Amino acid sequence: MAPRYRTLHAVLRLLPFPIWPSCSRSLSTQAAPAVRMEYQDAIRTLNTLQTNANYLDQVKRQRYDPAEQLQMMQQFLERSGLQVEDLDKLNIIHVTGTKGKGSTCAFVEKILRNNGLKTGFYSSPHLVQVRERIRINGQPISKELFSKYFWQVYNRLEETNDEENPCMPPYFRFLTIMAFHIFLEQKVDLAVLEVGIGGAYDCTNIIRNPVVCGVSSLDIDHTSILGDTIEKIAWQKGGIFKPGVPAFTVSQTAGPLEVLRKRAEEIECPLYMCPDLTAYEDDGISLQLGLAGDHQKLNAALALQLAQTWLQHQGYPGVGEQKSPSCHLPPVKWPFPLASAFRPSIPMVQGLQDTIWLGRTQILKRGPISYYIDGAHTSSSIKACVRWFREVALEEEKAGGGSVVRVLLFNATGERDTAALLKHLQPCHFDYAVFCPNISEVSGVGMADQQNFNVTLENVLTRCLENQKTWNQLNEERSCSAPWGSSLAVDALIKDSPRGSPLLLAPSTERFLNCNSLVFPCISHALQWATQGRDIEFPCLDINLLHHHPVASSGSVLLREAACIQVLVTGSLHLVGGALKLLDQSLSQ
Repeated sequence: MAPRYRTLHAVLRLLPFPIWPSCSRSLSTQAAPAVRMEYQDAIRTLNTLQTNANYLDQVKRQRYDPAEQLQMMQQFLERSGLQVEDLDKLNIIHVTGTKGKGSTCAFVEKILRNNGLKTGFYSSPHLVQVRERIRINGQPISKELFSKYFWQVYNRLEETNDEENPCMPPYFRFLTIMAFHIFLEQKVDLAVLEVGIGGAYDCTNIIRNPVVCGVSSLDIDHTSILGDTIEKIAWQKGGIFKPGVPAFTVSQTAGPLEVLRKRAEEIECPLYMCPDLTAYEDDGISLQLGLAGDHQKLNAALALQLAQTWLQHQGYPGVGEQKSPSCHLPPVKWPFPLASAFRPSIPMVQGLQDTIWLGRTQILKRGPISYYIDGAHTSSSIKACVRWFREVALEEEKAGGGSVVRVLLFNATGERDTAALLKHLQPCHFDYAVFCPNISEVSGVGMADQQNFNVTLENVLTRCLENQKTWNQLNEERSCSAPWGSSLAVDALIKDSPRGSPLLLAPSTERFLNCNSLVFPCISHALQWATQGRDIEFPCLDINLLHHHPVASSGSVLLREAACIQVLVTGSLHLVGGALKLLDQSLSQ
């Protein structure tokens, strides 16, 4: 057995309990939790609807049969007590895309809420608590309301179960149905729906008559489900278009734009290109965005068109004054019309400025520690993250003076090409790269909201070791190593805490390396090492327990003495959520 797998199995043997249940566990063998009207009971029951890889395999098989895919969703919806026609009452804004669709939805929701409207907002994934996915007026629904509506929908589906109907919809489908129930019961004026994966066969696409649709920036992601080219992915995203319903997109490369044009033409959907954000600005006055990063300008421009179109369609007064687009025409010819720019209304301007969307280009400053948090997980979004991080981190470094240590905290999930993502991150010149699973704490007592039955502990630790190996190889190729790293033959090194759980998993290799990378079994231990107890709001129980490896020990000295520690957390929204759970206790309340 290869050394790194010996290390992995040693870790698995030392753990006193499983952090995540094995995905091989059959749902039929799980004892159903007592049906009580309490939030944690609802979440635990919801988690039983996680069906590991079987659901994704099902999606792949049904990829070219949308009728079957959406027919199943319609059956679940009807068993829950709703008809597809009921969803027409929600005045929906439907948004898809590979990157930026969540930020676009957040901009739109805030703009329309600023117009005095009662908003519903359905998004995914959640960062800390499941109820973040379903929002009323920008706020996650309360635990009481979540429990109430969860059991209403769950019990109704159980009551209508028979031999011809599947027992329960999978996790995401269930939450989508639950969101529809909540929005109708709460009588929202509109619902902003973020597509889960793709568009054509996504369960949110059961809706028939949205008011307007949007397609944010496209990139390569979920290739086993959506296709292995950006043109195939664009075809899937264009599947949310509806006859006669206006749709908008942002600047894309020629290939996917042509696919979107053809999709819109086939479906008889009027499709428009959004002008650049500068087209909406008065001379010398820039629109201020609540979300940092130049890439957010595309999302904001798309959000303005979606909000404006919705307001006009619903007959609301006070929409922005139209401006001539002639002076803002882009230097390329688009395959479909350019939407007219307009002068944003005061609620629009304020909405863009006040938008908050956690885990995206977010900065937390705690004394000498600066956390830069971004859930980028595709090649293009990682590039955008790097541009943002290098700019803001350099500004902080110039302003502060003194020594700065940069730490990367990274994980990636699914089928993503982590080698490509890590290569994009190298120009940031991190002093240390730290890898860990998307597990907040190794104790296994984290909230049920963050439990994931889709993968095993062995899988996630193997992935971390592979990511570390890739990072080291990239460093060798670029002849980049930490200046204080010492050349040594590193053997598998696992130390136990007094409680018997491993605190640090060191790299294992048979070659001599200048090591500047470490693997930890959970986010908490990774952050404890990176901050060395210098974040007074994030306690470190015993720093000395994290010093077993020479690289960790030498690095800890520099971290304790640095004037500033910059920690970039990226690669996965689930990693970001686990980090925020630890760093911002208010999100768990």
